[in-house]
Amino acid sequence: MANNNDNKVLNVPPLRFPEFSGEWKMCTIGELTTKVGSGVTPRGGEAVYKTEGHPFVRSQNVGLGNLLLDDIAFIDEETHLRQKNTELQFNDVLLNITGASIGRSALVDKQIVGGNVNQHVCIIRTKENLVPSFICSFLLSNYGQRQIDSFQAGGNRQGLNFEQIKSIKITIPSKDEQIKIAKLLRAIDERIATQNKIIEKLQSLIKGLNDHILKNIEGDQVCFADLGEAYGGLSGKSGDDFGCGDPFITYMNVYQNTYISENDYELVQIAPDEKQNSVQYGDALFTLSSETPEEVGMGAVYLGKSQKLYLNSFCFGVHFHGNRVLPQYIAHFISSTSFRKAIYPLAQGSTRFNLQKQDFMRMKFVLPSLEEQERIATALDALHNHLANEKLLTEQYLLLKQFLLQQMFI
Repeated sequence: MANNNDNKVLNVPPLRFPEFSGEWKMCTIGELTTKVGSGVTPRGGEAVYKTEGHPFVRSQNVGLGNLLLDDIAFIDEETHLRQKNTELQFNDVLLNITGASIGRSALVDKQIVGGNVNQHVCIIRTKENLVPSFICSFLLSNYGQRQIDSFQAGGNRQGLNFEQIKSIKITIPSKDEQIKIAKLLRAIDERIATQNKIIEKLQSLIKGLNDHILKNIEGDQVCFADLGEAYGGLSGKSGDDFGCGDPFITYMNVYQNTYISENDYELVQIAPDEKQNSVQYGDALFTLSSETPEEVGMGAVYLGKSQKLYLNSFCFGVHFHGNRVLPQYIAHFISSTSFRKAIYPLAQGSTRFNLQKQDFMRMKFVLPSLEEQERIATALDALHNHLANEKLLTEQYLLLKQFLLQQMFI
């Protein structure tokens, strides 16, 4: 790669393949495309969606350079023919033009060729002199995103119209250089996709092994009240108290992890004489409240060394007494399917669900011997550490892609 930061040539990116020279040409998307347009939601909405037929792409199916097809909808032939002008072709560029996901972009692949889009997704079809994957990457770069943001009055990100999309300025090199840039970014995308598959398989393996080990476990019938005591999260705080002070564990840190991440704390002001419960090594932490019952009672274990550490107000903790419990074992136990099934009935509410803490503390479960806890935790921790390393590698690839998107476009 050649670094052009000190180069006197105008209209070239900071980072460039050394075999290419000359300035890039500024155009608009409208000048480089044969189609900029979107579709409509079929009359009847979701009620007319099918389990097979023509793929019907919605904004949730368009990611950051990739397609998200787990919940792809389908429409029948008759509905498809009524929207024939939005039929997808291979390598069409898809751009989300409304809502929170505005600006996300991906390429049409063979999985959705012959499908259609709704009104929230724009089809951009390029002329011969513009490589589709190049413009897709450009739209995701800082330069593309800034222009998309500039069209949103007051930062509301309400929507893009077709004339705005056509007016987006894009500076392009020769087709050969476009292809080489696109190939590099595609290789990184493929590696990220491979990493995500590795992560999914590891998560599935950990869950399956965890459930298998704990299914026929033998030991004492206990409840959390036998093993320790519960305590609440932060109380009596207002918005002005947050942003500086002592660290506290966030709701998502508990919800998303097996072990609490020490890189994901936020700050809260605690007065010297203020009484607030603090988190200690080995505590099991749980989500107390959520808008869905499935998210209530999600747990993680804290194994850090912070002297002063507090807990989000929508969570609670269990501090264990004595030496009957190995924290690493509890971390895996509370993420098991059997534990989740036992928790689910304890979430009560209509619009917001809350865990009944007293019932939770009295809920019976089997606790094996310390030796057995250690054996199980050691096996599952080995896989957990492998998973953490794969996630870290994925984050590094994502950072590399973000760096290249910033440095290889203008």
